[in-house]
Amino acid sequence: MTTTLDTDVCVVGAGFAGLTAALRLHQARRSVVVLEAAERLGGRTYTERLADGTVVERGGAWLGPGQDRAYALAAEMGVMTYPTWGRGEHVLVRDGIVRRYRGALPPGVGPLQLAGLGIAMARLDRLAKRVPLEAPWEAARARRWDAQTVQSWLDRNTLPGIGRTLLAQVLHDIFTSDLAEVSLLHALFLIHSHQNLNHLTTIEGGAQQDRLVGGTGAVLGGIHARLGDAVHLTTPVLRIAQVSDGVTVVSAACTVRARRVVVAVPAATAGRIVYDPPLPIGRAQLLQRMPLGSIWKIAVVYDAPWWRDDGFSGQSLDPGSPLPLTLDASGPTTPPGILNLFASGAAARFLTGVSREERRCAAIQALTHRFGPKAEHVRDYVEQDWSAEPWIAGGMVSRFGPGVLTTFGPMLRPPVGRIHWAGTETAIITHGGIDGAIRSGERVADEIARAEES
Repeated sequence: MTTTLDTDVCVVGAGFAGLTAALRLHQARRSVVVLEAAERLGGRTYTERLADGTVVERGGAWLGPGQDRAYALAAEMGVMTYPTWGRGEHVLVRDGIVRRYRGALPPGVGPLQLAGLGIAMARLDRLAKRVPLEAPWEAARARRWDAQTVQSWLDRNTLPGIGRTLLAQVLHDIFTSDLAEVSLLHALFLIHSHQNLNHLTTIEGGAQQDRLVGGTGAVLGGIHARLGDAVHLTTPVLRIAQVSDGVTVVSAACTVRARRVVVAVPAATAGRIVYDPPLPIGRAQLLQRMPLGSIWKIAVVYDAPWWRDDGFSGQSLDPGSPLPLTLDASGPTTPPGILNLFASGAAARFLTGVSREERRCAAIQALTHRFGPKAEHVRDYVEQDWSAEPWIAGGMVSRFGPGVLTTFGPMLRPPVGRIHWAGTETAIITHGGIDGAIRSGERVADEIARAEES
């Protein structure tokens, strides 16, 4: 027999959006039950501790200026932040040749390509400012921008060459998808929600500036401790039925009767739930049109962050590699040292088709080529294929293809009866990030409070 639970609000999903919503509702003296399909908390974040206690982040991990709600929640849970290591020389690999450089732009780009890159970034920022964050589909040129892809815009507005390649790689890594799949309007909205493109992609003063001591799991663990046995893991939701005065949320393990429900899982996962009555056709079709991309995140752990002593920041880019991007992911104290490698889109799908040993070899070869032979002496290797996560199946932000925002965007945030929607994709500030997920959870908690008072 399944257990029947009665509560004020049922929250589906125990990532940052769902747990933040549950926490704020709990603090407002409303009873909550959280149902999470996976065996762990975190959603698209995932903190692991190795046998020696080393913290490895398998998913989202970085914070930066402007992400006020994430910093506030961390402080509330007693979790401190520390700066991402960014001192030293960066690496750009071009035509197989390693180039070390300092500052924002690599050498050897050439004045024409450099000027073209700067103009393109400035133009994207300028266009992004014209996109209303509350309703990007209401921008004056929304339909024109939504009818084209990021790739088609780059093809028309940048010169062929290394400048276009660098900008395309940056945008590709943000959406973890081929840029021919991403609406220009979505890209402009995301850029605006993170201030500008430079802020979105830099370490010091940017979105990758800080990390959490103990990882994102330390914050989530603090929330879990406050919610206690209200959180149920390995409990996938099968069905949500609503009537005039409440909802029934059904899983194999339990049935929850509540006044309202918050759905705080990726759109593709939310689309697997049976809704009774069925969702309005626009909302149902929106869920079908918000896929996640593909991403591998690999952590290579060393006895010490030797690259720092060798004058490297740990940041590198090789657009021709299956693992194009690296960042220093070491903890607040060292040893050990950790380097993260990332592959997204087609490169991620390629890595899925080879063996673990082949991926490990590719990662170490990439690091050795960029930073030297010390990269061969590995202590631990941890890999995460987000497309293989059964209740997520991709990462890290759902993309909107051409035409989706202008056609279905108005259905993104409004509740459907007693069903409320959270998740970083619903955020208007820091859309796609951890902070955006937190903001969405707080928004939906306020939304429920207002609805219950009316």
